[in-house]
Amino acid sequence: MRVVQVRQGREALPSEPFPHFHDVHELVIFGDVDGVFVAEGRNYRLRPRSVAYVPSMRQHDFALARGRRDWVLVQIDAAAGDALARKPGLALLAQSFCARPSGAAYGRLRALAEWLADIDPADSLALPLAELLLCAALRAPRVEGVAVDVDPNDLKRLRPAIERLRAAPAAAHGAQRAAAACALSTAYFSRRFKQLIGLAWSDYVRAHRLHLASRKLLETDELVLVIAESLGFSSASQFGELFKRRFGMAPKRYRQAARARDAAARRA
Repeated sequence: MRVVQVRQGREALPSEPFPHFHDVHELVIFGDVDGVFVAEGRNYRLRPRSVAYVPSMRQHDFALARGRRDWVLVQIDAAAGDALARKPGLALLAQSFCARPSGAAYGRLRALAEWLADIDPADSLALPLAELLLCAALRAPRVEGVAVDVDPNDLKRLRPAIERLRAAPAAAHGAQRAAAACALSTAYFSRRFKQLIGLAWSDYVRAHRLHLASRKLLETDELVLVIAESLGFSSASQFGELFKRRFGMAPKRYRQAARARDAAARRA
């Protein structure tokens, strides 16, 4: 289990598109937010106090507008999440959804999530708390999504290339070998990938690496140079330039700002 609290100020830039999937179940409890949650062929409008949920290995994306925003991210191991979804009354956890709880219900969700953030994932309370949190999220009034024209089978055909990228981001192949992994021609793969994901393959690879880099900066003490090399960037300067372009600040500053916010939150 992984719980992360994120708070961004008025200077936060609009988030760039990055459709992705991963092998955890993910619940995001937003505070201030304005944007869109995209999952399994539907768009959901995100307003303050929205909740978004996506099961393991389901493609999704968040497009957030410029400005102040905050959220609590709860990620649950795929096996543990699957076991919860098999419990009576929790079958809907097999599907993505967006909800907007009432004020009191929202307060309980945030309190549970913050409690989870404060305990060790190995604590015997962690999984029961996660189950209670998901039950509360399921009870919240749903936000109606707008269908978009995407064939899930087309996305499955692209998955081998994405899975190879996730397994070895530093050794990512170009479009030709990525297409071969999907048993598709390079031209067809490139065209369909851009149509379905919204990014060219090379742009997706770069976004994926930068996403991993941002997590390493927040969760480890690795040097910026080590992070850059481990993710396949040609140099620390190239990594720094690309990172600043995407996140609005240099990698070292990004890490320092996050730790300063965490320290301030602990003192509050």
